[in-house]
Amino acid sequence: MKKLVILAALAIGSISMMSSPAEAQVNISVNIGSQPDWGPRGYNYVEYYYLPEIESYYNVRERQFIYLNNERWVFSESLPSRYRNYDLYRGYKVVVNQPRPYLHYKEHKFKYKKYEGYHDEHYNNREDHDDDRYENNSDKRYRNADYEKGKHHGKSKHDDDK
Repeated sequence: MKKLVILAALAIGSISMMSSPAEAQVNISVNIGSQPDWGPRGYNYVEYYYLPEIESYYNVRERQFIYLNNERWVFSESLPSRYRNYDLYRGYKVVVNQPRPYLHYKEHKFKYKKYEGYHDEHYNNREDHDDDRYENNSDKRYRNADYEKGKHHGKSKHDDDK
């Protein structure tokens, strides 16, 4: 009888555990609303931007710039006065999704050195969903002259007709 009671208790316990709802936690990180207006479009999640022209980082979540000053990293809500004329909208930005990217500063500096002096011709307004760069076809800054003169690379469907 004692064995039967224990067996029944185990059976009831097993059934109640199986019928209890499973709990799961899902965490999706999207920080579209917290990205700065000057950030590039098209990214659902960004931890940091590296700004190679001024050798600085921007922490999106904390809304802080990170830059070197006297060989020490400074965390600030604004850039130092030496960068007061830097245009965040036109400067090149590299999305970096790794913790504390400034620890890899030398790698980033070397890899993105070619973007020193870079200025984007297009104002990157996050609310502007049209790509204005190609709206005015007569604007030669946005046309590929070599392609238009037939000096493009690759084969077109008309190349076989010649």
